[in-house]
Amino acid sequence: MLYFDAVVLVMHKPMAPGTRVLYLGAASGTIVSHFSDIVGPTGVVYAVEFSHRSGRDLVNMAKKRTNVIPIIEDARHPARYGMLVGTVDVIFSDVAQPDQARILALNASYFLKNGGHFVISIKANCIGSTVPAEAVFASEVKKLQAEQFKPAELVTLEPFERDHACVVGGYRMPKKID
Repeated sequence: MLYFDAVVLVMHKPMAPGTRVLYLGAASGTIVSHFSDIVGPTGVVYAVEFSHRSGRDLVNMAKKRTNVIPIIEDARHPARYGMLVGTVDVIFSDVAQPDQARILALNASYFLKNGGHFVISIKANCIGSTVPAEAVFASEVKKLQAEQFKPAELVTLEPFERDHACVVGGYRMPKKID
């Protein structure tokens, strides 16, 4: 549960009751169920998971939570589940893939509202196992910035998870008027 505690620390700003969340890499739904509690009955969590085995557990969890919409599909292809997902306030991306920043950007272009928020869990060893974790984190932040994301905070998950970090920020943020 320490990983979840670390995630909640970085999620405290963008999530509240009524929030609409797209969760990429939902696995069996443990963290999804906690997000379901946070967004409450007026919010919704669209939970995308590629693995059919984990997806079965996710579907069973969602039977008890009416605000969770389980989607067993590949997050690389948001058009395949576009008819199920509306505009969201937050995307939480927890996919352990070398192209995870691209996957987040693609889903954001489909579903994330302008001025919405994102959280991406970066697992450095899934991207570049021969490169120092800090270099991987910096490279992923640059990729996000190139896709209209504005990272606000990078939090490493040490000592809970080695070579992991979460990046939190906004998407297509409105320009501030002075």
